[in-house]
Amino acid sequence: MDQERLAALEALAARRWRLALTLTCVMLATYFGFVLLVAFDKPLLGTVLAPGLSLGILLGASVIGVAWIVTGVYVRWANRVYDAELTRLRAKKAEAE
Repeated sequence: MDQERLAALEALAARRWRLALTLTCVMLATYFGFVLLVAFDKPLLGTVLAPGLSLGILLGASVIGVAWIVTGVYVRWANRVYDAELTRLRAKKAEAE
């Protein structure tokens, strides 16, 4: 029984690691994509979309928005899946004792 719980805990930890790595890659791609645009295509970012709003400002704000979204995805997953699974594993341990 103990091996079963340990295997379930290791599988949960692996899922958490994969999700964290995926979300980290999304954030890094977003951030470095923006930085590379700033470095290599300033005229594109200077394109005026509306009075007082350039493409660079819009994309810069989007980087912040993506950070919030990535954080929200992780928190939602942690609250709905990770915490629930840990609670289930703890309850299973308490039953075994």
